[in-house]
Amino acid sequence: MTKGAKGADDEAAADPGVLWRSALASRYTSRAMQELFSERRRAKLWREIWIALAETQRELGLDLPAAEIAALARRIDDIDLARAAELEKTLRHDVMAHLHAFAELHPPAKPFLHLGATSCTITDNADLIVLREALVLLRDATAQVMQQLADFARHYRALPTLGYTHFQPAQPTTVGKRACLWLQDLLLDFEELERLIAWLPLRGVKGTTGTQASFLSLFDGDHAKVRELDRRFAARLGFATTFAVTGQTYPRKVDARILAALSGLGQSAAKAGNDLRLLAHEQEIEEPFEEKQVGSSAMAYKRNPMRAERMVSLARLLIHLPANAAETAAQQWLERTLDDSANRRIVLAEACLAADAVLRVYQSIFRGILVHEPRIRAHLERELPFMATEEILMQAVQAGGDRQELHEKLRVHARAAAERMKGGAADNDLFKRLAADPAFAAVKRGFEKLVDGSTLTGRAAQQVTEFLSEQVEPALKRVAGGARREIEDLKV
Repeated sequence: MTKGAKGADDEAAADPGVLWRSALASRYTSRAMQELFSERRRAKLWREIWIALAETQRELGLDLPAAEIAALARRIDDIDLARAAELEKTLRHDVMAHLHAFAELHPPAKPFLHLGATSCTITDNADLIVLREALVLLRDATAQVMQQLADFARHYRALPTLGYTHFQPAQPTTVGKRACLWLQDLLLDFEELERLIAWLPLRGVKGTTGTQASFLSLFDGDHAKVRELDRRFAARLGFATTFAVTGQTYPRKVDARILAALSGLGQSAAKAGNDLRLLAHEQEIEEPFEEKQVGSSAMAYKRNPMRAERMVSLARLLIHLPANAAETAAQQWLERTLDDSANRRIVLAEACLAADAVLRVYQSIFRGILVHEPRIRAHLERELPFMATEEILMQAVQAGGDRQELHEKLRVHARAAAERMKGGAADNDLFKRLAADPAFAAVKRGFEKLVDGSTLTGRAAQQVTEFLSEQVEPALKRVAGGARREIEDLKV
C-alpha cells in the first residue's frame, strides 16, 4: 500500500530525520534569518497587508466598519497553518486559502478584505518587506565582521610579513595591511547593502496589471485618492516610497539587484577564506581549533582549515545564484507570467540564508584567529634578502653604479642563492654573495639594516591607521549600538 501524504506527514512529525531538510536551514543559518522566511512569518505579513489595505481604504472614505476590521486585526497572530493547507487543497490558491483562513477568525470582516487587490498586492509587498529585513540583518552581520577585522588589523598593523604575488614571495607587507584587503572588500559590500536598504520601494497598491483601475473604481474615479491610498498604504507598512509603475508584480530586476549584492558578499568571503587556507598551509595564521575537535577520521594529527573551507563552499553557492534571478527578470512576459513564482520561493530565501551562513562562519573564524608570529618571522627572514634587492639597487645607483648592469648582477646572484636554498640550504646567502661583489662595495655596509623587515613595508602600517579611521570607523558608526549585533554562536 502506498503511503499517503498524511501518513508521510505523521511519520515526519514523529521522526524529522525521515524527510530531506535544507542544509542551509538545518546546519548553517541563524534562527533570525530562518524566521524571516518561515511560513508563519509569511502568513502573518499577508494578514498585516490585508489589514493595512482595509484600514487605509476606510481612512480615505470607503464604507468599511472600523470595529470589524479592528476585531480581525486583534486575531492576527492566531495562525493555523494546517487550516490554510486544508483550504489550499480545495482552492488550489495559497493566497485565497490564507485569506479564507484569516476571515474565519471573524466572519463579519470577510466582505471587506482584499478589496481591489490582486494576489501580488499581498505576496509582492510581503516579499519586499522580508527582503528589506533580511538586508538589514546582513548589513548588521557584515558590520560585525568588519569590526572584528578592524580590531585584528589595528593590532597587527605593523607586524611585517612576507607578501605574495602569484603566491610567489614578493615585497613585504604587514599582517594588518593584508587584513585590510579583506576589510576593503567587505566595506564595498556593506555600502551596497546600505544603498539597497535606503532605496528599496514597496510595490504598493497597483491592481491586476498595474493600472490601479480597481482602486479608481472603488474611489469613484478620484485619482488623487488612489495616489494617496498608495502613499498611505506604504507608509503604514514602513516604506517611504512605492514603484511609480509596475505590471502585476514589482520589477524582477529588483531581485537580481539584491542577489548581485549578496553575491558580492560571497566573493569577498571566498577571497578571504582562500587566503586563510593558504596561510594555514604556511602555518602563519590558523582558524580556531577546539579542544575536542577532530581534524580527520584517519589522520589524527590533522588540523584542517575547515571553517575557511566551509565559508568558501557556501560562498560558491551565493556567487552563482544571481544568474537565476537575472534569468527570471529577463523572462517576464508583458505585465506578468507565473514562471517566476516557484523559482523565487526557493532562490530568494536561499540567497539570504546562504549570505547569513557565510557571515556566521566568517565571524566564527575571527573570534579565535591565531597568529603565529615566529613562523611569520622565519618565512620573512628566509626570503628577506631577495626582498631587499630593489632597495639595494636604488642605493647602488645613487652611489654611482649603472642601473642595468647592477640589475643583471642582482639577478644572477639571487638565482644562485635561490637554487642553493632549493638544494636544501637552511639559510639565504644572498647578502654574502653581494658583499663579495665589488659592484656593491659602496653599499654593503647598509645590508645589516635591511635584515629588519619593517624597513621594507613602506606605508603599510600608516595605511591601516588611515583606512580604519577615515573609512571603516565612520561606516561602523552608522550602525552603532543595538543595530550592530553579533549573530548567535556557531559550532563549525
